Amino acid sequence: MISFQLEIVTPTKILDEGQVEYVRCPGLDGSFGVLAKHREAVFGLGVGEIKVTQNGKDHYLATSGGFAEVSKEKMELLLETYERAEEIDTSRAEAALQRAQERKEAKHIDAARNEVSFLRALNRLKVAKR
Repeated sequence: MISFQLEIVTPTKILDEGQVEYVRCPGLDGSFGVLAKHREAVFGLGVGEIKVTQNGKDHYLATSGGFAEVSKEKMELLLETYERAEEIDTSRAEAALQRAQERKEAKHIDAARNEVSFLRALNRLKVAKR
């Protein structure tokens, strides 16, 4: 299977992930997949799971959103945050989920911000189970 270069860029680091065969991302309008020689594009990303197939094996990342830029030879994921499934601290994610659930009852909170916290915690727990 032909491959392409994957690079992950966050506010604190740039990671060269090497050659990959496939990437599936949580687009703002639904999930989308990228194979080698994909048409050039820029996609907005939401909270969700990123699946990367490298050397025939699937790897999963949890992200809080960002952008994906695809060129003919390369894909760059410009992410606010990401965590590999095996690196997610599930007890910390469960605590964040519990806090978000408790805050839903409070009247003095920013409901939109709390909803994002809730979704991020749920996503981290889902990806950690991969």
